[in-house]
Amino acid sequence: MAESSEKVQPKRPRGFAAMDPEKQRLIASKGGRVAHQRGHAHEFTPEEAREAGRKGGQSVSRDRKHMAEIGRLGGEARSQKGAPVPSVPGSEQPPPTP
Repeated sequence: MAESSEKVQPKRPRGFAAMDPEKQRLIASKGGRVAHQRGHAHEFTPEEAREAGRKGGQSVSRDRKHMAEIGRLGGEARSQKGAPVPSVPGSEQPPPTP
């Protein structure tokens, strides 16, 4: 078997991955609108949304360190009534309004 003297070039993104993010967003947006018009887009029922939230909660609660941090911040906020609640890294929920 003969060895090739050609150098292997690193793979570069092609097609959709090579486009600039704004163009990708434009194409994806058009696809989403068309899917809704044709009735192919999935819209969650309240039951499906509850199930998805439950699964997400189970996934997050497996990270004991993260849950401990949430509990600690909640306890601190409660003891400082009226003080702003610091955000937890990885938590996208806004702080509760007084």
